[in-house]
Parts: sequence; C-alpha cells; structure tokens
Amino acid sequence: MHRFGYTLMTEQAGPRALVRHAHEAERAGFDFEVMSDHYFPWLTEQGHASNAWATLGAVTQSTERVELMTYVTCPIMRYHPAVVAQQAATVQLLSGNRFTLGLGAGENLNEHVVGRGWPPVNVRHEMLVEAVEIISALFDGGHVNFAGDHFRVDSAKLWDLPDIRVPIAVAVSGDQSVHRFAPLADAMIAVEPEAGLCEEWDRTGKQGTRKIAQLPVCWDADRDAAITRAHEQFRWFAGGWKVNAELPGPAGFAAATQFVTKDDVADNIPCGDDPDAVAAAVKPFLDAGFTDVALVGIGGDHQDGFLAAAKERILPALRALSG
Repeated sequence: MHRFGYTLMTEQAGPRALVRHAHEAERAGFDFEVMSDHYFPWLTEQGHASNAWATLGAVTQSTERVELMTYVTCPIMRYHPAVVAQQAATVQLLSGNRFTLGLGAGENLNEHVVGRGWPPVNVRHEMLVEAVEIISALFDGGHVNFAGDHFRVDSAKLWDLPDIRVPIAVAVSGDQSVHRFAPLADAMIAVEPEAGLCEEWDRTGKQGTRKIAQLPVCWDADRDAAITRAHEQFRWFAGGWKVNAELPGPAGFAAATQFVTKDDVADNIPCGDDPDAVAAAVKPFLDAGFTDVALVGIGGDHQDGFLAAAKERILPALRALSG
C-alpha cells in the first residue's frame, strides 16, 4: 500500500502556522508529514524560513499519529553531524518514535551563511558519507570518536536515545549518489519519477526499502489564480537540482527563472481544483516504484482550502489510484 504525505514548507509559512497546519493535515488523513529545513526561501515572494528543528519539536506535540520527517536536512556545513544526530534522537523521543531523518547534500542557498564557501558536488557527497557514518555511529550508542577527511568527532555520546532507532533516508539524484548512499541508508528520497533510481537502490542497498518523493500542487477553484500563484512562488523548480544547489540566494533564483512562463509552470505542476489531475501527476512516481509521495500545497495562506480538499477529494483519489 502506498502512503501519501503533506509538506510543512518552512519557506512559505511561519512556525505557528506550520504547527497548526501539521495538526490539520493529520486530521485530514495524511499518512506522514515532511518538513523542509531552510535558512532562506527559494524566492522572496515565499517570505519565510523558520528553524525546522524548533518547529518540529512543537509539531511532535500537535500531532499524535503521523510520521514526521525532515525533507531534507543538510548535515555537512550549517549543522555538524553530531548535532544533527542529537536533534534527531530528541525529535524521535518527543514524537514517540514517529520520526525519520531525511538527509541531503544541501544547497548553497542555505549553507553559505556560515561563511565556509560552497564545495563542489563530489566533495559534498564525500562529506555527506562521513556525516551519515557519524550519525549512524551515535545512534548505535556509546562514545564515538571519528577522524575523517572532512569531520572530526571527539568522544561524543547521545545521552537520550529512543528505544526505536531513527531511520535515515538520503536524497539521491543519479547512479553515483545511489551507489554511495544505498548501503548506508534505510530509505531513498528523490524528486523525479525515475524507475532506474528505484531499481538501482534496491540492487545496491536494502531490498524493498521505502522510496519517498515529493510533488507540488497549487489548489484553487480559480485555475488562473492557481497558475499565477504557482508561477510567483514555485517557478524556482525549473532550474533542476544541479543548478538549484549552486545558487546563493533568492535574487539568484529570481534571475535564473525570469524567463519561466506561466505555461511552463502549468505544464509541470497540477493547478486548479481537479483531484484527478493530482492523481495523474502522482501516478508516474508510483509506476516508477516509489512507495511514498508527499504533496506540497503551494501558498502559505492557502493551506486551509488545500487541506479541506485533501480530506474530501484529493486523498480519496490517490487511495483509489494506489488500490
């Protein structure tokens, strides 16, 4: 059975709103909730970027059933991996074992703030491998010492460990990252419906593990208004992750996407109030072998309508698609 989730997007709503949205999304019937972890929004129009971990702590108390997940945290610059491990263990305890730690190699947009420059992608992947090894060792318990090419850990220990180990999911985009991280992780994260990624993940890592995708939706009874909102706030997607990881701030994303049209957005994001259109956009992920898909409702001020529609129309359409 496939599972469908809701995205708590820190770039488009403040922390108090996100906590309320988390509660309402659970009531709407979503199976899990993922939270972005940003220091900047992609575009100025989105207007927010609260701290994901503080907000997650509050979300653990406003929800009871849904699984929670970071989608994704970068543990290579802005956070040291030993700190990420402590945060993840704490959220697992607060949530009653409902948390999955989603990790990725990050974007310049968020990591440049600590003033260490932005390494090339192959170095970032090396750093992420070391980070996952450190986090996993800390989840094992006991004191951890580590001396790698990029990180050092001196006698670290998590004093509050949950009774269920925090699962680790890692974001991948191609065969190279799959081969690096499938042996180290419990689940795969990807944003393109590529069957080859799922097949290679199963060959390289643990057979049959979860594969988690994400899909933006702009829900509105007025389709033209939905397209306008999606273009204003979500046109950044058009650059692709290889470009998006390198741009340093919202101004860069605005410049890079200045020629993305409303038609381009409408061709790639379900806009309007047709649940069948959302199901049609989700279906390629399920066909490719993904087990979980998290929806993003575009527009921080439009979540009430999106969540009401999810309960009554969108989730039933997705459940029917899943069988």
